[in-house]
Amino acid sequence: MTVTETETDTADETVEPDVCASVEAPRLRPGGQDHYTISEVAAVCGLSAHTLRWYERIGLMPHVDRSHTGQRRFTDKDLDWLGLVAKLRLTGMPVADMVRYAELVREGEHTFPERHALLVATREDVRRRISELRDTLAVLDYKIDMYAALRPSEKTERTA
Repeated sequence: MTVTETETDTADETVEPDVCASVEAPRLRPGGQDHYTISEVAAVCGLSAHTLRWYERIGLMPHVDRSHTGQRRFTDKDLDWLGLVAKLRLTGMPVADMVRYAELVREGEHTFPERHALLVATREDVRRRISELRDTLAVLDYKIDMYAALRPSEKTERTA
């Protein structure tokens, strides 16, 4: 996955996309510097520093470089990875499957078929849940319409 520097200008208004939710994540640093502290990454991605450390501990995050003082130094590539993890979380993919996916990525290209299968299974689960939610929405719409039709009109309420 390649990252390109993107910024969208619309009628003199700069719109900055969510770094952790975008496939094409913009660089946060000018001049190509791409080292971020854990607190900067937490603020950008909406995750706590504790969660980021946990992701690293369980193998969901690849190895994060450290400064000479031992501070984690995240890169744009790490932000890209966190963006994907955020999307996988939204799919409802179990953490164990996300960790397995991360392991497969680290193992290399020969794992493409297994990664593909994992993502296809997740997509099917998402489609099933979307269908269930559409059915649920239809029931809610029906009930809301039913109650709206039974509600006394404003004119009747004023005269009573």
